[in-house]
Amino acid sequence: MLRVKKEGIILRPGARPFENEGVFNPGCVQVGNTVHMFYRAFSRQQRSTVGYCRLQGPLHVVGRSPAPVLSSEHPYEKNLEDPRVVFLDGTYYLTYVAYDGLNVRLAYATSTDLVRWQKRGILLPDITYDRAEDLFHACRSTLKERYFLFESYFKDVVGKDVLLWNKDHFFFPRKIGGKFALVHRILPDIQVMYFRRFADLTPAFLERYLKNLSRYVILQSKYWYESRNIGGGAPPLETNKGWLLLYHAVDDMDRGVIYRGGAALLDRKDPTKVIGHLPYPLLTPDRPYEKKGNMPNVIFPSGTAVFGRRLYIYYGAADKCIAAASVDLDELLAEMVRQKRAERQDRFFIR
Repeated sequence: MLRVKKEGIILRPGARPFENEGVFNPGCVQVGNTVHMFYRAFSRQQRSTVGYCRLQGPLHVVGRSPAPVLSSEHPYEKNLEDPRVVFLDGTYYLTYVAYDGLNVRLAYATSTDLVRWQKRGILLPDITYDRAEDLFHACRSTLKERYFLFESYFKDVVGKDVLLWNKDHFFFPRKIGGKFALVHRILPDIQVMYFRRFADLTPAFLERYLKNLSRYVILQSKYWYESRNIGGGAPPLETNKGWLLLYHAVDDMDRGVIYRGGAALLDRKDPTKVIGHLPYPLLTPDRPYEKKGNMPNVIFPSGTAVFGRRLYIYYGAADKCIAAASVDLDELLAEMVRQKRAERQDRFFIR
């Protein structure tokens, strides 16, 4: 088993009204020895905005914004949730979930200096879950039945006209095959969408994509701790072994719902090829601040930084505070490769 160190809480809710109920699920970008952290700030009025703090080194907070850096400006974004940040071709891309109280949409903003942000609006055109399910049928033989179960659930609980429940989105930090690579999550797995220009993201493009959704799954829920679903966590980290993807895994087969942190290794040229996938969770809620909060038993990894050869993982703990854990990066990569090799050997002997 890997030696993962829980570093503890690094940011708690503040006294200011916009973040007095919770700070969690941070998107992070590392510039030298500084970690810029953009997090979900949650108020007692049940509104979410994007807050900011700055770390010197992996754990020491040295600055914190007195006001949100992004907040609601449009009806479709009454709440701004779960920001992630990547630096790609000279631009910082901050992606966030825009929630209007009924539907979620994929939104983003850009910056060249991490200070001045310009909202760019919604990434994908609206499509109902009902219509998306019709398109899923084109690849039903290669798509899990749970895709259709989740579609039925949202139509029954929220309403027939609910939009496709699409969340947990962020970009790969470099283009793949000359195209943007957008990670997102249509329940229950994690997918990737490729496109050359943002103008290409038309209704026709989205319908073609959904008809072939099974081709774009980069990681499937597979192990016991992923019994309900998985979702993208931190933007992929490029290593000499492949793309390291940290994600959250949801288990509802035990004592209620539990969110854990998982890790997978993807091929650098084709991320739909899985090189390694830990069969056990990398992070499990076992500390008081992970087990009790606005939502108990939640670890939601969403940002990383590397200092030396040590990987620091920043995560939301119980939807209340931001905590960190660290692991030797080389050990983590070697363990995933080892587990993949062992899985292949097991399949060989079974045959």
